[in-house]
Amino acid sequence: MTSCGCLVLEKVEDHGGEAAVRGRGRVAQGSGGGGCGSCVGEWRSRSETMFPIYVMGSSRASSAAAARGIVDAAGDPIWEAVKSEAKSEAEKEPILSSFLYASVLSHDCLERALSFVLANRLEDPTLLATQLIDIFNDVMMNNKDIRRSIRLDAQAFKDRDPACAQYSWALLYLKGYHSLQSYRIAHVLWNQGRKVLALALQSRISEVFAVDIHPAARIGEGILLDHGTGLVIGETAVVGNWVSLMQGVTLGGTGKENGDRHPKIGQGALLGAGATILGNINVGESAMIAAGSLVLKDVPPHSMAVGNPAKVVGYTEKEDPSLTMKHDARRDYFEHVAISFSDDRANGSVVK
Repeated sequence: MTSCGCLVLEKVEDHGGEAAVRGRGRVAQGSGGGGCGSCVGEWRSRSETMFPIYVMGSSRASSAAAARGIVDAAGDPIWEAVKSEAKSEAEKEPILSSFLYASVLSHDCLERALSFVLANRLEDPTLLATQLIDIFNDVMMNNKDIRRSIRLDAQAFKDRDPACAQYSWALLYLKGYHSLQSYRIAHVLWNQGRKVLALALQSRISEVFAVDIHPAARIGEGILLDHGTGLVIGETAVVGNWVSLMQGVTLGGTGKENGDRHPKIGQGALLGAGATILGNINVGESAMIAAGSLVLKDVPPHSMAVGNPAKVVGYTEKEDPSLTMKHDARRDYFEHVAISFSDDRANGSVVK
């Protein structure tokens, strides 16, 4: 934070990460409002060079560059974009002006706006929005990791989800983003020893968003939960940075065993809709699990697993599939199917 109290982003050392994955740059964001004249002027003068750092990239290098851009940027470009978008939308839809003012324009930083939005989504008759706002603000304003992650997650939604045309849409309307940030707060509370409150939040998140993530699970940054409905992530699961998960994904156990019993998902992986991954197994870095697959064994890095039970049928290209969001099987998959069919037919295992 500058002496004038304006929001800045600064590079800090990687602390090892709650997500237990390799970091791609750390940033710390201070709180602040609109900023003093000199800081705002500096931000405006650099805006043309800053916003290109948020463009969509399909490679690990471009994603790392985007993260470095967030580190190096003066001000808080994502929050500035959210405010600008909210003002524009209020002019286009006057009926939403009160909602947009209360949710965005009345706040001095992204953290407080997000706290307001989440609290009003998660409140119930016995857990009031005002109480939740205080809890959420306390967690986010005092945790540098969350303050970085909420921005990298917002960037992931805008880059990878064609239905998310603006940063403000993720903040205001997308329950995948809401459930992910609510989990992050519950995770901090869990690690602080406030496990009962964390579990209460998990229960409420499941009720409101139909997303069930245990607060002890460890999830990296730059995550996309596309749609989110039906997503289940178990207690000892680990999800790396830059992973994309579609609706209905399950990272579950295989029985009643205790201890480390849930999947470990490598960075850059793409988990298709309805994919079920069970047990303490590894899905390698930049792997792609096809929609509807049941995964019971390790999946090597940069591979494509398809079926029930899932089998490796090919290999992904150099780009992380979580960034390209390419779910379609390539030529080698169909060649694999054709060869398998021919072998089965030769062995007389094909039923005519």
